[in-house]
Amino acid sequence: MTIKSTINLALRIVPAIILLQTLYFKFSAAPESVYIFETLGLEPHGRIGLGITELIVAILILIPKTTWLGALMGMAIMCGAIFSHLTKLGIVVQNDGGTLFILALVTFVFCVILAWTNRNQIPYLNK
Repeated sequence: MTIKSTINLALRIVPAIILLQTLYFKFSAAPESVYIFETLGLEPHGRIGLGITELIVAILILIPKTTWLGALMGMAIMCGAIFSHLTKLGIVVQNDGGTLFILALVTFVFCVILAWTNRNQIPYLNK
């Protein structure tokens, strides 16, 4: 593997892992997840719906032909998460030290890079 392909693989795996690891908390109705979505007024439908969406996004990111779509969807989801942290939840949620906020930022940045590096595959930009 070349350095470029290794970096590309890491850019896809990191956000996919972050998105996938949060699914357990969303689907098991972990107290932290329920607290977040109750605070946002989206419990339980928003929690479950977002979990399903994040699963789809993670899969799309991992498939090379659909990485661009997963990256764009991931950017949209993470914009919502970052906005929620900055407006209603706060950076630190239930003494997590800002971990969820940092994970949202990392996922957003990786998705931006993926969207940029795969921009030639985006149908509306490729005209």
